[in-house]
Amino acid sequence: MSAVFERPPLWQRARVLFQGFDVPLMLAAAFLALIGLVAMYSAGYDHGTRFVDHGRNMLIAVGVLFVVAQISPQKLQSLAVPLYALGIALLVATALFGISRKGAERWLDIGVTVIQPSEVLKIAVPLILAWWFQKREGQIGVPDFLVAGALLAVPVAMVANQPDLGTALLILFGGLYVVFFAGLSWKLVLPAVGAVVLGAVLLVIFGGEICEPGVRWPVLREYQQSRVCTLLDPTRDPLGKGFHILQGMIAIGSGGLAGKGFMQGTQTHLEFIPERTTDFIFAAYSEEFGLFGVLLLLAGFTFLIIRGLMIASEAPNMFTRLLAGAVTMSFFSYAFVNMGMVSGILPVVGVPLPFVSYGGTAMVTLGLGLGILMSVARSRRRP
Repeated sequence: MSAVFERPPLWQRARVLFQGFDVPLMLAAAFLALIGLVAMYSAGYDHGTRFVDHGRNMLIAVGVLFVVAQISPQKLQSLAVPLYALGIALLVATALFGISRKGAERWLDIGVTVIQPSEVLKIAVPLILAWWFQKREGQIGVPDFLVAGALLAVPVAMVANQPDLGTALLILFGGLYVVFFAGLSWKLVLPAVGAVVLGAVLLVIFGGEICEPGVRWPVLREYQQSRVCTLLDPTRDPLGKGFHILQGMIAIGSGGLAGKGFMQGTQTHLEFIPERTTDFIFAAYSEEFGLFGVLLLLAGFTFLIIRGLMIASEAPNMFTRLLAGAVTMSFFSYAFVNMGMVSGILPVVGVPLPFVSYGGTAMVTLGLGLGILMSVARSRRRP
């Protein structure tokens, strides 16, 4: 009788918690995390406790990933509205009582710590939009896309007003991915893409005239206008506003094919690269590991994104498909925007490179996104 009631060994009970984990996704994340640790050690070993803190943040992200992976997609769906409402409430609180740093009110003191509420919306917006389209499945029409647009516009406008254009763009992209995957007509997508391309071409053609001193652009703030003009011609102020872009491009170019070697980057260790452990760590990595190292990093991101889209395509219902697809493409947005701004093809907007850049809140958000993907992967394997 005692054998009947004997509890299984601890390892067997623990194994249940890992059942259904997607191994290729975990390997891709581990590979990128390893590159991040190597890059951070070189760029931040003499930067206080930056490397140790980066490792700690990664462990916290792993913990968040594991916990979120245990939550079923049905439970995630039930959290969509409360999480979105909490995010909006925190943004309102930030506007009223937020901490101002460098002219922006992006942080909120909640007593035990200081948080950046806009990070919550990077996950809450795809959640609420996936929840909305799941409710309207089979009868999605123009009014439903208008409601989705309103749900997306509110947090994007509030975050952009802080001002934090980089995070606002990431929230916007995350929401647009859900809207597109929900079936937005190409007849609406292509004209919007064409307008963006046309605007970029006109900006390049007439950049000299519209960037003259005294010319003010509508909508954009002065510092945002300055970033765009600096992108068009960073040599206009090489020791001032163009310094970041020029030094990043010099570091990337000087890496050549094979790079200067681990911890041998002169631009990095002579401190010519600003923010070398955060926004511009890609420049430091490129200088030391060259084109071959960059291709390895791109291969890691490509595999992660392809695997995430495969998980989304095999998800059991519309909510999980939309959510997994949007989370996966958000990783692409992070990587593309960061590499683009460091390489001088996009304005500097302060977006971290996933797995590589230093940042506690961003790393936790990354772990949360991977946890959601893992939850969806586990759900498709349940009977």
